[in-house]
Amino acid sequence: MNYEKYIFLNGHFIVAMPDLVGKDFERSVICICEHTEEGAFGIIINKIHQTHTVQNLFEELNIKCKCNLSNIPIYTGGHVQVNEVFILHGPPFDWVGCLPINSSLALCNTQDILEAIANGKGPKSYIIALGSAGWGAGQLENEIKENLWLNFPANSTAFHKNIEKKWDEVLKDNGIDPIIFSANACANFGGLYGLS
Repeated sequence: MNYEKYIFLNGHFIVAMPDLVGKDFERSVICICEHTEEGAFGIIINKIHQTHTVQNLFEELNIKCKCNLSNIPIYTGGHVQVNEVFILHGPPFDWVGCLPINSSLALCNTQDILEAIANGKGPKSYIIALGSAGWGAGQLENEIKENLWLNFPANSTAFHKNIEKKWDEVLKDNGIDPIIFSANACANFGGLYGLS
């Protein structure tokens, strides 16, 4: 693939097209954290983990919790590195190993941020995910060319509490009515800028 004209999607959401079916990515919204010629990596921000809770995660990691986090869900970040913990968060960005994604989002997976969350001193906005989504070299680009994903700049929608509505919200925020949205209606939308 010729990458000279290609725009990498760091700091973007990719949104599954309606005809992308199957439990892994159907109606998924993924925050792309890193995208290079070698591949892409992101976190699904609208799928709840079916078995893990914050309490049992912190117990497994021997983190004492001083706050009531019973209403904080664990997300299924993807089906790669399924035992790895990732925290997608807003400011501040001064945690150990913090990877800035854009001016309002960063990714971290270190003990210090988890301990801060457990003590009520973490970032104001965050999601905790197990696992990530990954693509090899050229794989995401090809999926976008095949009209499987739309992309939009990532924003604070990542942290909205109505998890089931995030897919709809990202589309609405970008001028697309989810009710009339279909694969056929989007055939001429042009998925990704810069792909030829």
